[in-house]
Amino acid sequence: MTEHELLRVIAFLERVRLPFQELVPVAEEDATWNMLLFLMRNHIAGNAIAISTLASVAKVPHATAMRRIHALIESGHIVANAASDTGKRFRLAPSDELVESFTQYARRIKSLLAETFGLRAKTDSEEDFYFGGSYFAAQIIPPPRLIESLFRGRREIKFLLNDDNYFLSMRNMWADFRNNMASRKNFDLRKLPALHHQLIENSRKDVSEYDIVAINAPWLGEAVKKNLILPLDGYINAATISSLDFHPSVWSMGSWQGRQFGVPIYCTIELLAARTDLFEKDRFEYPTTFDKTVAAARHFHQPSKERYGIAWNGGCGMPIASTFMFLMGCCGESILKIPKSSLAMGVDYAHGEQLRPQINSDAGRAVLDYLRRLKEVSPPDILDMDWDRRTTSFLSGQTALAYCWTVRAARFENDVSSAVKRKVTYLPQPRGPNGASNNPIGGFLLCIPANLPEDRIELAFEAIAWMTSPEAMKANVQNGFPVAPRFSVAADPEAAATSPIVSVVDRLAKQNKLKAWPRPPVPEYLLLEEILGQEIHRAVRGEVTDQAALERAQELSDQVMRAAGYY
Repeated sequence: MTEHELLRVIAFLERVRLPFQELVPVAEEDATWNMLLFLMRNHIAGNAIAISTLASVAKVPHATAMRRIHALIESGHIVANAASDTGKRFRLAPSDELVESFTQYARRIKSLLAETFGLRAKTDSEEDFYFGGSYFAAQIIPPPRLIESLFRGRREIKFLLNDDNYFLSMRNMWADFRNNMASRKNFDLRKLPALHHQLIENSRKDVSEYDIVAINAPWLGEAVKKNLILPLDGYINAATISSLDFHPSVWSMGSWQGRQFGVPIYCTIELLAARTDLFEKDRFEYPTTFDKTVAAARHFHQPSKERYGIAWNGGCGMPIASTFMFLMGCCGESILKIPKSSLAMGVDYAHGEQLRPQINSDAGRAVLDYLRRLKEVSPPDILDMDWDRRTTSFLSGQTALAYCWTVRAARFENDVSSAVKRKVTYLPQPRGPNGASNNPIGGFLLCIPANLPEDRIELAFEAIAWMTSPEAMKANVQNGFPVAPRFSVAADPEAAATSPIVSVVDRLAKQNKLKAWPRPPVPEYLLLEEILGQEIHRAVRGEVTDQAALERAQELSDQVMRAAGYY
């Protein structure tokens, strides 16, 4: 459960009691109830509460309220912290036990309401339903034509999506209209390797099992080459989707050689998260380069206190391969010899020698040197760490710094178990030697399978248009997912106020510091990723020298690109 949900549960509990008080005016106020709801709401907001303030919201005589407060302090439900040197003034906060028990209570309320309104089956997890009034807000209800089309056709749309928090939230928002739309069984959510496998398997069928599929941005070249998805230009031109509302780097994630094959549903940026409380306490400079990042991580690295310098993706395979490619980008280079003038334009028009790997290079050596130094100031399990593990490491307060995707960084502020809420600043990627702060952009595209029957295509695209609309994206931002790829959403004051990540990403986008080329979406991307994931990991864990690993990765990658006929 996120803090957004917890605040909405509190608001619901406050409002649902009011009609009873109006109906039965003689009913006594529950002072403990009033005070605990007020205390929990302000705890989530980060506000310290004075005893007199808490007593004033009890809605009972002051003496009665004070007796209740002292009883709650004595029972351990409320913690009183001295607010002055004299010890005469205190600030109140809920105890850890009260926060945990109240959160469990809120989960039960959420679950019961979901069952009551038919938004989830009794056998579903309460996490399958997001408690938020925005589900029912008029501005995000699907357009009448879409609802009528689905209702008239007596059929539902089926999705193949990535198994992550964003698509889970989107599934719940969509399925809340399921009387006319789709139930949760129409959403096939799979982790990345399984998602890719299913995309290939689905393409081999005479008729697609899915109406809409999600493509990981680096897979676009392969999807086009293997005819997995349809070009959407005609439908986009006839719809209300404006490419100008998307940053060019974001919109281009769905483009291949002048045609648009997907609409970005969300974008996520790899940034560096830093603990503001630690940096400000020690007056330490936020890092802007590889060397300064190592220095900062070393400064805060205290293994004896179970605190480490930095978390990053060091796990074998996809995690460390992505890390290597991103850091090559911060050295100003791609893993392929893409001309510098084309770096911001993608690789779909690259040809010949431009697609030859350059892994065994000065940039490659600088990255491996950086990773070795980072390893010294990282958690012990760094070489097993993936996206989820590094997020948890930073969220729990285990590390002072962490490379992180913004879609996962939202948990730092929203997760009720976060030890770092309101203690995080988001920094652009530190630059490497001869490089710049090139912040890698990732995310997913909504696409239509090439083998979808023609009579189902228009309706599928209409659903994509709604799901990627500013209204639907804003709803997801307000529900704790600050990854909307539209300028209009980032400029919306309500959306921007939900998380500092929204404004950080918007600023980097306008400064043209968001780059898709660190993970070049060539058709051979997954093969290159697999090679890097193995060879770079061997070097960092000390099985081979850096030079041997780079030479081996270069040789194998060169064989892949040569076999593809590029040169």
